[in-house]
Amino acid sequence: MAQLMRTSNPVLNEKRFEGFGELDSGMTLQGTVNKTGLLLLCSIATAAWTWHLFTQSRSAATVLPWMWIGSIGGLVCALVTVFKKEWSPVTAPAYALLEGLALGAFSSILELRFPGIAIESVSLTFGTLLVLLLAYRSGLIPVTQKLRLGIVAATGAVMLFYLLQFGLGFFGVHFTSINGSGPIGIGFSLIVVGIAALNLVLDFDFIENGVRMGAPKYMEWYGAFGLMVTLVWLYLEILRLLTKIRGRD
Repeated sequence: MAQLMRTSNPVLNEKRFEGFGELDSGMTLQGTVNKTGLLLLCSIATAAWTWHLFTQSRSAATVLPWMWIGSIGGLVCALVTVFKKEWSPVTAPAYALLEGLALGAFSSILELRFPGIAIESVSLTFGTLLVLLLAYRSGLIPVTQKLRLGIVAATGAVMLFYLLQFGLGFFGVHFTSINGSGPIGIGFSLIVVGIAALNLVLDFDFIENGVRMGAPKYMEWYGAFGLMVTLVWLYLEILRLLTKIRGRD
């Protein structure tokens, strides 16, 4: 039985396949790809709806409630899915629909200030996904133990910094250089985008190992959900990077 690979995506790690054996086969690569596509369609549909709401009213107040509903609801669905992976055939589509509400609302508000930024972010996100998938399948990016540990450590450091920044914000402490549109801020965002992108490689490896180990059929939904989590993070980081770059104009 192949040893499961580590991944820094908190919803895709080796513990998610514990207890599955070769006799419990069902998960396939094609099935996971198909379900990832369905989740993407779900998020695109709700994102298009909140986008349409904003373009009709041109008021952030119209979509802000939906952004909060999508953000909080998506977080709840994500946590439920992590702890109840067998529920993923239901909770994964719910997560995608809710995240679409939040992303569509947030993107439409930014689009008003920076025209074209949403389509640029979407294009770069899917372009990154395609390039890294091809690189992974061709063996150009071998998933070694050192690579895994490096990405895990880097991702943990980024998340820890975000939590620290959030907490210190209540006391009036702000990292203006990192959050600004200067060279330091743009450089930081470039690094975070790179880390988020590399998590896709670990996710591909995780899914491939799940298929090899004969995980149950519902793990296709769980694998697709984990990949969606990384894509959402990558999209938001690219959006943030482009906002900083546009802010210099």
